[in-house]
Parts: sequence; C-alpha cells; structure tokens
Amino acid sequence: MKKLISIITFAVAVNLSGAYAQDSKAGAIIDAMQKKYKSMKSFSATFTYGADGSKQLLKGDITVKGQKYRLKLAGQELFNNGKDVATYIKETNEVNISEYEPSENDLNPAKVYSFDKKGYKYTFAGETKEGANTFELVELSPEKKGGQVSKVKIKVNKADKSVGGWTIIDKSGKRQTFNVIKFNPNTNVDDKFFSFDKSKYPGVEINDLR
Repeated sequence: MKKLISIITFAVAVNLSGAYAQDSKAGAIIDAMQKKYKSMKSFSATFTYGADGSKQLLKGDITVKGQKYRLKLAGQELFNNGKDVATYIKETNEVNISEYEPSENDLNPAKVYSFDKKGYKYTFAGETKEGANTFELVELSPEKKGGQVSKVKIKVNKADKSVGGWTIIDKSGKRQTFNVIKFNPNTNVDDKFFSFDKSKYPGVEINDLR
C-alpha cells in the first residue's frame, strides 16, 4: 500500500511539474461552456440516450436551477432540492431518499454542465461537423481511480458553447451516448419542483436512507 501511495504521489508531482500538463485549449472550452450555463438562473433540456450498437434510443428530461435538479430517465425520476436526493422508481412505486453529496463527480445529465474540472485530466480531441454546426470535442479522464467511468467525451458547440451531447465510457469499454435535442434557457420553475411530493404518488413506499 505504501509503495502504491508513493507511485501516486510521484505521478501527481510529475503532473504538476508540467510533464503531463492539462490541455489549455480543452480547459478554455470547458470554462466557456460552464460560464454560459452558470449565467442562467435555470434551464431545462430534453435528450436521447442509448448504448452503442443499440437501435433503441430512450428519451430523458432534465431541469436545473443552481445546485437543484430534477432528472427523468429509464423509468426513474431524481429530485434534488440541494439538501436531499429522492430517487423514484416507477415500476415498483417506491422512492429512496438520501443526503445530497455535492462532491460526487459522476457526470450525470445534471452535472455535465457544472462539474469540477480539477477532478479530471482533460484534452482537446478535435472538431466534428454535424449539419450546419461545428462541435469541439473534449475528453475527460477521472483523476480518482476505482470508479466505474473510464472516460467521458463532451461535444461543445463551437459557436455558442452549448453542450450538444456526451459519451460515457465505462471500465469495460461499454459506451452510453447522450444527445441534447431540445434546450430551454431560464426556465420559470419554483423550488418546490425539485422536492419529492409523496401526495402525487399514491401508495408510494418511502425508503429513508438519511
């Protein structure tokens, strides 16, 4: 274990010395993208997602307001009011409630707009053209090892710095791709929208994990 810690410490030192310096172009793209979304009081988006090779695309929705978000996908709905996270599972009509951990860096559809780039090694991976739009590609690799995510690729519109989509690659090489199909800036939404209201889910089983 001590030897492993020494190796990690050395790697970090090498990184800080400049041998593995972060890509300044990629960093500038991330900063510009995040500045755009942080300037909004709130926003909502509709996206499609699916695994590579799958012919079936699923649809999801996300609404974000500061640290709060409400995310709907894959038969689940997540309510984050900035204090607690409630995960509602439609199939079993149950909800799991836990404390919100803002330090988590899993890059879900809410956090892809505001993640802390200090937790990743990032590189510029070129440009791609889709119709009339040109997207800049940024690759992110988590600095913290041991997680399920190996790499994340985000495509950012070169003209307005909006997120066009992203691909998450896990440790086994499997990919899941998300594409934004509709975006609404400065959505008028009340804070209550981000809290789970059991009165709207008759008979729901509540599992309080706090």
